[in-house]
Amino acid sequence: MATGRVRSFEPVVWPDSRVLILGTVPSPKSRENQINYGNPRNRFWPVMAALWDEEDPGTNEGRYLLLQRHRLALWDVLESCEIRGASDASIADPQPNDIARVLSMAPIEAVFTTGATATRLYRRLCEPSCGMPCTGLPSTSPANAAWTFDRLKEAYQVVRTAAEA
Repeated sequence: MATGRVRSFEPVVWPDSRVLILGTVPSPKSRENQINYGNPRNRFWPVMAALWDEEDPGTNEGRYLLLQRHRLALWDVLESCEIRGASDASIADPQPNDIARVLSMAPIEAVFTTGATATRLYRRLCEPSCGMPCTGLPSTSPANAAWTFDRLKEAYQVVRTAAEA
């Protein structure tokens, strides 16, 4: 796979969002499908829906409404980076997103990062400037096969707890 500069989407946030969930940067499938976690094999959307005993809406609009209903904001740690395919291990020249921008748009009380790379990069590049610590969650990527759907759902329960606090 070719290496190239990749940019994040705009943040998905509502005035009453309480929780911010951050991935690393959109994958090729996410960019193709124009939504974060857009790879059909990624378990993010099914996990988010299952937290509230809902079905994955399956459409971008339905997924955004799921986030809105549960006061969740969604974005990426990185504004841009060089990356080969979807391999977080290949990230070079990471440029952070302005997380404070989202924090000023809504009463965000908790930040969660999805995957070890997002967590590491957030703590190094974003947390010092925005002052909001994050809680790292396991990746929902199909590459993280060691985590079953049930284990992911259990790990992500903290998102529901924070959203409903």
